[in-house]
Amino acid sequence: MAAVTLAAAAVFILSNCILLNLQKDGSKGRPYRVEAERTAVLLEESGYVTPTDWDEFPHIVGVTRLTPENADSFYDCENDYIIKSVGGRLYRVEYIPQKSDDAPFWVLNISLVCVFAGVFVLMAVVWVKILSPFEKLREMPFELAKGNLTMPLKENKSKYFGRFVWGLDMLRDRLEAQKKTMLHAQMERQRMILSMSHDVKTPLSVIELYAKALEKGLYPQEEKHTQVSRSIVLKCEEIKDYVNEIVSASSEECRDFEVKDSEFYLSCVIEPLGKLYEDKLKLLQTNFMIEKYTDCLLKGDGDRAAEVLQNLMENAIKYGDSQSIGITFAQEEDCCLVSVVNTGCSMSQSELPHIFESFWRGSNAGRKEGSGLGLYICRELMHSMDGDIFAEIRDGLMSVTAVFRKV
Repeated sequence: MAAVTLAAAAVFILSNCILLNLQKDGSKGRPYRVEAERTAVLLEESGYVTPTDWDEFPHIVGVTRLTPENADSFYDCENDYIIKSVGGRLYRVEYIPQKSDDAPFWVLNISLVCVFAGVFVLMAVVWVKILSPFEKLREMPFELAKGNLTMPLKENKSKYFGRFVWGLDMLRDRLEAQKKTMLHAQMERQRMILSMSHDVKTPLSVIELYAKALEKGLYPQEEKHTQVSRSIVLKCEEIKDYVNEIVSASSEECRDFEVKDSEFYLSCVIEPLGKLYEDKLKLLQTNFMIEKYTDCLLKGDGDRAAEVLQNLMENAIKYGDSQSIGITFAQEEDCCLVSVVNTGCSMSQSELPHIFESFWRGSNAGRKEGSGLGLYICRELMHSMDGDIFAEIRDGLMSVTAVFRKV
């Protein structure tokens, strides 16, 4: 605002100075002298000047001849004048140096005032509608990062920030819900661990007791020995069941994905995906190609479908050789197949059936960071959307295909 104010003042001053110089340059020719000479010529030719002649001499305001009656006041005049001798007689030709014309100044300054008033109004609107609301919102991401999720955002009907505020509030609600879910899961896990530890103690105690008895030879009879051995096996099975329950509970927790049963167009997922990875792969000097496809309506959650394909792209970047990555399409009956293909696959065919298992990492993972959950999550999401996912290795190319149901 300060810069615009200074610029407006500078433009005002500069424009008025230029206009003054132009008017000053226009008056340097002294047009009144030319008109005075022409008046003298007219007096010499006709001996008088008629009222109609004044239109031709805009700077001449009067002509007076010297006579005995006005001899005393002839040289006393309020206007500027020139004395001309015509036919032996003296004439006083009165003039004004330059007619004052304030119209250009008014037009210029009123125009500048209107322009700068519009600029200041626009700046005020920007301040009220954009900068001031953003000032209130700029701390929100920091609060979310610090875990302060309890304070909701005030509704904002601004067309500039309404969707932004709504999105931030949705993010806050989701993070808060996830935090509550995590706390609940932690409590349930602790409760389950305590319960399981208590339940496991009993069969372990029995096994320990039987083992000590066998060690000391307290059961010399073969029948009793067999009975004790069976009891130990049963208790081991009981412990195994408890362990399976723990693994199952952990798997159920991992499978807790929210998927909306809806519909989406293939292009609504592929186009943003292409824009997202085009620049990234260009920086990595990786050849990226998206095959031409026929747009179609698919079943499932568009956001989750985008998440699946992004996971496949990230895997292709991480485990490929950075030479080439492509997205191909195929149509089979009532399904649309979207494949992410990358070069440089070093995984063996024997490992392929395990890549969708949780916490499993292939021999090509090396020291690359990862949890072994990416493809497992993809499989769970695709199954939740009534789809499927599979992988193939052909001629050093790794191809992971997501199968979506058509509407």
